Amino acid sequence: MNRFRTGGWSPARLLSAVDFAQIGALAVLLVIGVVFIHSTGVQSGVPGGGGYFFRQIQWIAIGMVSYGILACSDYRKWAGLSLIFYPVCIGLLVAVLFIGTRGGGAMRWITVPGVHFRLQPSEFMKLSLIFMLAGLFSSRMFTIEPVETLSSRSRKPPQWSRILLAAGLIGVPFFLILKEPDLGSALVLPPIGAAIIFTAGIRRKLIAWLAGAGLVIFLVVLGNEFWPRRDVHPSTGAVTISFPGIHPFLHNYQRERMLTFFDPERDLFKYGYNRHQALLAVGSGGLWGKGIGQGTQNQLGFLPQSVSNNDFIFAVIAEETGFFGCMVLFGAYLMLFYSIFRTALICGNAYGRYFAVGTATMLFVHIFINTGMSTGVTPVTGLSLPLISYGGSFMITTLASLGILQSIYRFSPRED
Repeated sequence: MNRFRTGGWSPARLLSAVDFAQIGALAVLLVIGVVFIHSTGVQSGVPGGGGYFFRQIQWIAIGMVSYGILACSDYRKWAGLSLIFYPVCIGLLVAVLFIGTRGGGAMRWITVPGVHFRLQPSEFMKLSLIFMLAGLFSSRMFTIEPVETLSSRSRKPPQWSRILLAAGLIGVPFFLILKEPDLGSALVLPPIGAAIIFTAGIRRKLIAWLAGAGLVIFLVVLGNEFWPRRDVHPSTGAVTISFPGIHPFLHNYQRERMLTFFDPERDLFKYGYNRHQALLAVGSGGLWGKGIGQGTQNQLGFLPQSVSNNDFIFAVIAEETGFFGCMVLFGAYLMLFYSIFRTALICGNAYGRYFAVGTATMLFVHIFINTGMSTGVTPVTGLSLPLISYGGSFMITTLASLGILQSIYRFSPRED
């Protein structure tokens, strides 16, 4: 029995059911986000940039409403809705390929009539997949069981049937999102599935089989396609890097981004421009930064406003607050991950545990890839920095998932 539901509604019991570590980290991250959304919106010579700040406040308000509703409800009652939520998200991913709004060479959004909002189904698909896989590995096939049976059933390792079904649940949205194209969002789905399957207690023998099969497929089928080739011109000695067979798998701009990742100076004025400017911004921040709103790469538009408030907002934070500001940012994320994994450990059933692990994986992949784009560690794939970057769909998705985690914490058994 959880503390919130026993012994009345005393203030002490009410407060004990709230995860203040999560709330504190969430507050810090949201404040950092709106401060630097505002900073990127006042670039010199760019009219109307301040509108991003006010729209971001709107997305946060909508997200916090969903957070509050989900945090105050019993998360176990939402589990069965994954059977509806998942196919709806699949339908939206199909619909976006036909009626989607094009932007930046991709069709990733559906414009909602009557409101200034573009729905990005791929973001909601991530939450839907976490719901679906958590239910799949914590219960019988598509039958959400009472919470009392989940902890005992979770001791049984998943079988081939569930793993193959999970692969299908991951594969369908993966290829639909890849078709938009949105390589970054597609790459988030497999790690979510792998983390939940691993947490479910997959047998070592099965891990060995899957790893071996994946390695064979990579070496035999894909190895020659993706392995970069280094060529030296016989007369000039110039070095070029190419991917001989990568064309069938990636769009041209994605291919160019991969090439500039391996050869950063390949195209500094087009495909490698934003990445190069982000590196300059990060490197120039120093220990304390140049001051909020004083970053030259940001304020003078060398890092364009079209990417500075989303894909490369970490570069703006690093330039204007330096190493110290980055440590504050990462400290807040560490506190958030601490609260998530603490919730996973104290949760009394497998469903809540798997949901927590899936959410943590989703956030970690976003953080790693987004900060990696600004520091040259990962290719440019266009993933948002959670709770920081500008955007409505991912902000609402993230706050909704954290609201569910707050509910899991609230209904977890703890000692008085």
